[in-house]
This record gives sequence, C-alpha cells and structure tokens, in this order.
Amino acid sequence: MIEVKSLINLFKKNKTDFFSGVPDSVLKELSYYLQKKNKKNHIIATNEGSAVSLGIGHYLSTKRVPCIYMQNSGLSNALNPLISIAHEKVYSIPLILVIGWRGSPKIKDEPQHNVKGQITESILKLLNIKYTIIRSESDLIKFEKQIKFAKKKNSIVACLIEQGTFKKVKKINKDNDFYKLDKAFFLKTLLQTLKKNTKVISSTGYNSRELMYLRDRYKIRNNNDFYMVGGMGHTASVALGYSLSSKNKTVCLDGDGSLLMHLGSIKTAGSFANKNFKYIVLNNNSHDSVGGQNTYSNDIDFEKLSKSLGFKNFYSIENEKNLKMTIQKFLKGNTLNFLEVKVSNSKIKNLPRPTDLIKIKKIFMK
Repeated sequence: MIEVKSLINLFKKNKTDFFSGVPDSVLKELSYYLQKKNKKNHIIATNEGSAVSLGIGHYLSTKRVPCIYMQNSGLSNALNPLISIAHEKVYSIPLILVIGWRGSPKIKDEPQHNVKGQITESILKLLNIKYTIIRSESDLIKFEKQIKFAKKKNSIVACLIEQGTFKKVKKINKDNDFYKLDKAFFLKTLLQTLKKNTKVISSTGYNSRELMYLRDRYKIRNNNDFYMVGGMGHTASVALGYSLSSKNKTVCLDGDGSLLMHLGSIKTAGSFANKNFKYIVLNNNSHDSVGGQNTYSNDIDFEKLSKSLGFKNFYSIENEKNLKMTIQKFLKGNTLNFLEVKVSNSKIKNLPRPTDLIKIKKIFMK
C-alpha cells in the first residue's frame, strides 16, 4: 500500500500541478485528497475524454504536464483525444494517466470489469504508452523515470492502481446529501406504481443495484428491468433504442453523473423518442457508488434543460408530498416526459450486484 500524498509529492516534484478526471472507487482516496489539498487546480470532468482534453489545453497554455485520472473502463472514452490529438505521431502532447485497474488479473471482480481488466495492459501497449503497476512506494521510483521520459520526449505515460493500493484518506463531506428524499422510498413507490409490461432500463452503479434489491425484497414484478452494469452515460441511448422498436412503455432510470457524461444522448431522445419513452434522472449531485464526489448538478435548471432538449412535460419531486400522484402524472399518457427526482445518497448497505447477466437479458427480452 502507498500514501496518496507520496504520489502527489512525486507530481509536485516534477512540476505537475493540474489534475482532472472522473471519480473511480479505486482512486477515491486520490480524488478526496485533491478536493481537500488542491481544489483550485482540480476539475472533476463529466467524462474521461473531457478530462484528457482539459489536460491538453492546460499543457498548451503552461507547458506543464497534467495528471489525468480515470477508471480503466473510462479509458475507452479517453481514446479519441489520446489518439487523435495527444499521440506522439499527432501533436505529441505529454500526459500522465493514473488509471484505476478494475478487473486486474490478481483481484476477483464483476464480469464487466474482468473483461476490461484483462485487456487494459494490451490497450496501453497498443498505444505505445509506457506504464508502471504501482503496488508499493518502491514502484514510484520507476514511475518517476517514466514521468521524466514523458517530459523529455513529449509522450504519454501511465500508472495502474489496483483496488486497495491507497491507504485510506478521510472524506471531506461525510454527509454529502444535498437533498433529503430517501432514494429507496422513491424507487419502491415507482415500482409499485408501474403497470405490467413497463420496462425499466437503469444506469450503472447504485441505481441498478438498489432497483434490483427492492424488486427482490418486496416481490414487485421482478422481470422488467435491464441493469446497465457498465456503459456509464449510455443508459438513455439503450432505453431509446429499445423503445423505438417496442410497444412497451419504457422508463429510462438515469443518474445525474450518467446524464452529464453524455448529455447529447438526451437530446437524441428528445428528438427521436416515441411517446412510450419516459426519462427519469435521480439527482443526488453525487458520484455515489464510487465515493460520493460532486457532480455539480445541483445548480442545473433541469426544467429549462429538458424543454430545450425536446421534452414536452417536466415534473419534479424533492419530498414525499404528492410523490405517488406526480409519478402517476409523469407515467400517464402518450407524451415525452422528463422527471427530475432530488434524492439523498443510497442508505442501503451491502447492496447486491447483478451477477447472472445472460439470464437477466433473456428474461428482459421475453
């Protein structure tokens, strides 16, 4: 294990003072530390490609090498600017990547992470990115040599961090609840209100896990959900694609971080969705499942946003008052509706994870 401070000191020693990335459970101690100690030069980006692009802009302005952090699943989002702008055969812009290595060969993980974990090193090698697997303080010596190489040759280097590598860092805001409505209470009420054959496609993280848990606990028509165990930011597109070829009412259950990651997909839904498509964003202003870091969605006017994106009606829920009636209005009729639900972070401990994914798919498609 290593102290986050040791890695930060290494960056400071090499004049890296700008950080951007997308929160990750493996790297949550890094983001906690940066929020506390380096707030002015730390930007939580909406997606990994944006984080890389912010770093490119920083280098063009300062000639200093930025640090970009992400989960390895997000490496795919970052490939476009990494290859088409920063690559040594294009603009040759130096970057330091800190990558949370879910699904590494030595650690048991979920199916979607195992797939990406097995090919992460191959992706870096294919891009000719030198990298270090950091498991102890001694590995920082090798990584520093690669950082110096990046500065000298204007190239991209990376380090891979496995689960449990960082020693614990105290979270800044223990209670990050911007809103007080219990998410589980809303989801239970929603499930009890849905009519038979309504399909729910839910975003990755706690939203899907909590939905699955509540259906099972309360025995509520347990065969209507498709859980997005990965593909953050793509929930709306999957739901839209399904709804366009189905007569079933389709509810997209998204999170604020997922919505912001690929906001353009919500506009696509607003332009092309049939009247059987309904969109819900569970807004807790938080990347809840990876450490509770802010999404900064609390100051977005979702009513104006939804109308400008093509949705006809907007509904909002932030407490238990008229909750069921608002859900019924939102689900009713053949209009393109958008519902913002201001909820607290998840309060259910040890949430189960979807495991038999092929079975879930087959049941959903019946």
